[in-house]
Amino acid sequence: MCADACLDEQDIQMMVQCIRLDRDCAKICYTTASFVASHSQHAEHLIRECQEICRACAEECAKHDADHCQQCAQACRECAEACGSFSGVQG
Repeated sequence: MCADACLDEQDIQMMVQCIRLDRDCAKICYTTASFVASHSQHAEHLIRECQEICRACAEECAKHDADHCQQCAQACRECAEACGSFSGVQG
């Protein structure tokens, strides 16, 4: 949602990094959820990466005043926290 909304912002050049991280974050979250749901032995590796990308996305989105960015930042923080508590993965 945030990436799509960023495309409608006046200064789209300022939003490029936000859009890229939004897309990466959505992809890693989807992939990680799939690995966790299938009880993959590799899920923990993805959880760590998901946590890292969600944190980066939250930091970037928090820089922007747009409501969609602030909502995304909060969702990414929550996801990073969930990753940190899942299966003992810390970071």
